Amino acid sequence: MSGARITLVGKPDCHLCADAREAIAAICAETGEEFVEVSVLDDPELADRYWEYIPVILVDGVQHDYYRVDPRRLRQALAIPAPTTPTL
Repeated sequence: MSGARITLVGKPDCHLCADAREAIAAICAETGEEFVEVSVLDDPELADRYWEYIPVILVDGVQHDYYRVDPRRLRQALAIPAPTTPTL
């Protein structure tokens, strides 16, 4: 399992995805967080869910933004501790 809190859902050759990737990478460099990128072309479920909204940004697995990254909002979301899964 990835330790990344941010997931960028996009597709190749998408200029909005490239803009989102750049903004997210800059914020991750500031905050020390990590992100992963997944393509709707590789996952039919993601394609069904997000195709018309890419790029979609998830924080801790929850949809946070789409089309464009709002850096201020993303920094605020990352300032909240990641949820933890209780251990048994």
